[in-house]
Amino acid sequence: MDITVIFFLGLIVALIGVIPPGLLNMTAAKISLKEGDTRGVVFSIGVCVVVIAQTYIAAIFARKLSNHLEIVDVLQRVAFVIFVLITIYFLFVAKKKPKEVSETARWSKKGRFFQGVFLSAINIFPIPYQAYMTITLASFNWLDFSQISIISYVAGAAMGTFVMLYVYMFFFDRIKDRSFTSQKSMNYLIGAITGIISIITLINIIKEM
Repeated sequence: MDITVIFFLGLIVALIGVIPPGLLNMTAAKISLKEGDTRGVVFSIGVCVVVIAQTYIAAIFARKLSNHLEIVDVLQRVAFVIFVLITIYFLFVAKKKPKEVSETARWSKKGRFFQGVFLSAINIFPIPYQAYMTITLASFNWLDFSQISIISYVAGAAMGTFVMLYVYMFFFDRIKDRSFTSQKSMNYLIGAITGIISIITLINIIKEM
């Protein structure tokens, strides 16, 4: 598989993973709003440094798991249930009004970088998420576990994370000022994306039965 394609696969997967409003993207947006784009970008770089390590660990873990098909089958079924539940939540249950992000103290650029590192490090969701997604991509022969492929995928994941954090920084004012419409649309978007992932996962499960 061409490493450029693998890079963009990593970018897209990471974009999807960071779309839901959470601690990292909302903090990046708040910092940018209160202290300027530079500090928001520095915070985001700190986040991405940890994402690189997390995605690499996930890919290595997935490579080891790929030799144990029975474990992969169980993970696929568990992931399918999780994605279905997430889809139902965002399409039918999620509140339309986002929670307010608490005020952030003014830190130095260096402080914001390490804040990004710390908050990203305590967010362990990317490891199981990326492990599952890399296994799924490998099952479709869209990704192999050679070192160059893993590095390309990890680079794409870091770039995808940074892009989505920057999108949050750029559009935060609009999201905040039009919370009802924007949050409702975002919930539907997240639900649609996780629904598509659920369908792909189900197809993959059926293929291997």
